[in-house]
Amino acid sequence: MKYLRRLPLSAMLLTFYSLLFFAFIYAPLALIVTYSFNANPVNMMVWDGFTLDWYRIILGLKDRPVDIVNSSSAYLDSTDQLLETLRNSLIIATSTTTISTVIGTSAAIALARFRFRMRGFYRGLMMMPMTMPDIVLGIGLLIFFVSAGAKLGLTTIIIGHCTFLTSYVFIIVQARMAGLDPALEEASADLGANEWLTFRKVLLPQLMPGIAGGAMLAFIISMDDLVITYFISGTDSTTLPVFIFSMVRRGVKPEINAIATLIILVSIIIAAVGLWLRARRKD
Repeated sequence: MKYLRRLPLSAMLLTFYSLLFFAFIYAPLALIVTYSFNANPVNMMVWDGFTLDWYRIILGLKDRPVDIVNSSSAYLDSTDQLLETLRNSLIIATSTTTISTVIGTSAAIALARFRFRMRGFYRGLMMMPMTMPDIVLGIGLLIFFVSAGAKLGLTTIIIGHCTFLTSYVFIIVQARMAGLDPALEEASADLGANEWLTFRKVLLPQLMPGIAGGAMLAFIISMDDLVITYFISGTDSTTLPVFIFSMVRRGVKPEINAIATLIILVSIIIAAVGLWLRARRKD
């Protein structure tokens, strides 16, 4: 309190706004984590004691409560579907991240290091999917796949995610390329290294922070995407966000809070490892 009294009014307002901003962002996450330990299987907003059963269920260490399965015939099926949608989301996110990272990095290097006609036009095309509204891109992809006679499924979702996630990787890697000195690559060539060796020993290590950042962003967006995936997913290829969206009208199962908490934990671990590697690289 003494510290706040010494602050001017503008600093106190800024401090209050900052606290309000972080509370607005992290309070919903805190509620998800809290209610993932709630023993109430029907109404997650009513606290009925602490339990780890929902984590044991999604990890296959415990069966569903018998009374709940008997009272709701769809409970067992919906829980199995929940785990299946989680696997679909991980498969799609991993595949999309790999493809988008390779294409986006290659495009960023080509547009930064080579001079050719209509280079600015190609750069604009790479950025356009990122600026396009999700619903417009989703409808456009749906029309394209239906016109091409493609069966909607995991493959169409991966292709659809790559169309706009490549732009995110491209922009991040391109920003990294702008800060690199081309003289280092020229010096490598003067010392007798070929193009592949120069790329592997000189250019790639310098681009790795940008590539890793773009890959992590692509993975997170792919896991979280709802609008585009909703249009181009088939009946047997539902992802976790689409499944949760469909369950909101019937009530959210407590396992969803547990899965969301595990995803948050994995995200925190990935961010911590990234910061640790970044600090270690600076040292």
